[in-house]
Amino acid sequence: MSHYTEPPVLDLAPDRPGPLTREAVTAFDDQGFHIQRGLISRAEAESLAEEFMQIASGGPIPGHFEPRSSDPGAADPLHTYPRIMHPHLVHRRSMDYLLDIRITDVVAQLLGEEPLACQTMLYFKPPGARGQSLHQDNFYLRVEPSTCIAAWVALDIVDRDNGGLQVVPGTHRMEIFCPEEADESTSFTREHVPPPPGLEAVPADMEPGDVLFFNGQVVHGSGPNTTTDRFRRSFICHYAPGSTRRIHGGYPTARLSGQRLQLPEAEGGGPCGTEFDVAPH
Repeated sequence: MSHYTEPPVLDLAPDRPGPLTREAVTAFDDQGFHIQRGLISRAEAESLAEEFMQIASGGPIPGHFEPRSSDPGAADPLHTYPRIMHPHLVHRRSMDYLLDIRITDVVAQLLGEEPLACQTMLYFKPPGARGQSLHQDNFYLRVEPSTCIAAWVALDIVDRDNGGLQVVPGTHRMEIFCPEEADESTSFTREHVPPPPGLEAVPADMEPGDVLFFNGQVVHGSGPNTTTDRFRRSFICHYAPGSTRRIHGGYPTARLSGQRLQLPEAEGGGPCGTEFDVAPH
């Protein structure tokens, strides 16, 4: 894998029509999330999943992919298949999708302004893997004065059996909550935000190539993958509004043209989810 430093320049013509219907934008504003079905082709999703499996078979990438075991039968499958952090910094196709016009056009329409690209992640979630307890993304990114937005790309069939994502509609209108301690037997990360009174998590079942867009305040998470033979791989991109003034320093931010930005660092935050096997900070 080579370091990729020259992302493509995108056409950001202001008169280009947005990809979402008015109803979809209204639903996002009301619920805090929207699933765009088939935004990426199924063949692309499957190809990208296979490419990430090849990356995993290649061994550690310091600072990005750090497995603790090479044994597919390890007691904790996440020791063999941990998530990849910021793959776009070392993997060209990840950068391509972070800046993919099909995704960034939707984000721009939902934000009402040009997005800034600030993170990618790849979750393998192999059979038997724990999930990630309910949380809010902007607890970690600390985008100010607004919030971030996620584009969560399904690379496999995503359902309740293999630990599909759940979202709590309406929490995008709320502030950042102070998390409780998660259940280590079901979550690999420490933070847990229970749904506020009167609200509940709903499943976001998806097909390969579907993309779930959600506001950075939205409470969301997933349970364990209870299947014996199905991964639940997902590629996640995070964006911030172009008007962002501060963000946590762990998120290298750039315009969609590829121009790097050095924004002042926000207080608090950290990587997306503090893992139980890593000392909290």
